[in-house]
Amino acid sequence: MLRLAVAAALGLALLAPSRAAAESRPAREPTAAQLAARERMRACNAEARQQSLRGDPRRDFMRQCLSQRRARPS
Repeated sequence: MLRLAVAAALGLALLAPSRAAAESRPAREPTAAQLAARERMRACNAEARQQSLRGDPRRDFMRQCLSQRRARPS
């Protein structure tokens, strides 16, 4: 029983500093590239869902869709 109490106290002591550091760290805003990638993923996911794609066909479609949307028109 004593071992359990010591282990619990040690576990809490080890977690406390990391939790405090995570809470005090300000959240970073996503970059423009990250926002664009999210939007590409949302659009491709919606299109794949509309086509009811599953498994390998969905994977192939997503790969093609994301690579096409990444290319910028000249």
